[in-house]
Amino acid sequence: MSTFSEEHKLFLKKIKQRKRFILFFQIMIFVLFLMIWEFSSRAKLINPFLFSSPSMVFSTIVDLFQKNNLFLHIGVTLYETIISFAIASIIGLVMATLFWWSDTTYKIFEPYLTILNSLPKVALGPLIIIWIGASVNSIIIMALLISTFISIINIYNGFKMTDNSYITLLKSFGASKIQIFRKAVFPANFTNVISALKINISMSLIGVIMGELLVSKSGLGYLIMYGSQVFNINLTITSAFILGIISYLMYFIICKIENKLK
Repeated sequence: MSTFSEEHKLFLKKIKQRKRFILFFQIMIFVLFLMIWEFSSRAKLINPFLFSSPSMVFSTIVDLFQKNNLFLHIGVTLYETIISFAIASIIGLVMATLFWWSDTTYKIFEPYLTILNSLPKVALGPLIIIWIGASVNSIIIMALLISTFISIINIYNGFKMTDNSYITLLKSFGASKIQIFRKAVFPANFTNVISALKINISMSLIGVIMGELLVSKSGLGYLIMYGSQVFNINLTITSAFILGIISYLMYFIICKIENKLK
């Protein structure tokens, strides 16, 4: 018993060491990238006016903070992203479940899903603005168009790939369809659903930024557009840099939730 306990502790220690090793190199790659970027800018290997630098990005962040604009724009983008992500995830899960429940329903809607998923959403932007108006609603609709259909398709494909042996076994015991879904299909696709959510958060953020580029007067997408219009490259790159951080943090939160639910 004690031998097993020591082996188990050693196993856990190796896992922690591996995680620290991976985290160390992840941080080092990021730091190295910033150092090379800063050095290249200061040494004029790249044009600092066009490519900015980490020190200029930091100065721009401080300037936005001092003007009370930083958290305003971050908050707007986060709000729109979270709303879009939540709605798209719920619709994706409900529709995927419905399509699994009725294969006939899926066959009816399959061509429309394919068409809607393949449509160039940016081209629909002006129409969305005309139909809904230049408001937060149009930004959320844009994000939903980008994220919802791919979410439905990914989750549904996972449901359909569930091992038939589990389903057959439950049927042999007289399980109802809802029991099969609860006891076999959904648990077997938990990882797939989480993976769909990880993709969904990225797609929602992309959709929100695209919407903000078209209609918003606040948010990080607005800052990117405004910076490009006045040729303030520092502001544009800083906004993109903040977006990268936000995207990673949201992905990290979903991963943590996944670990807690396992």
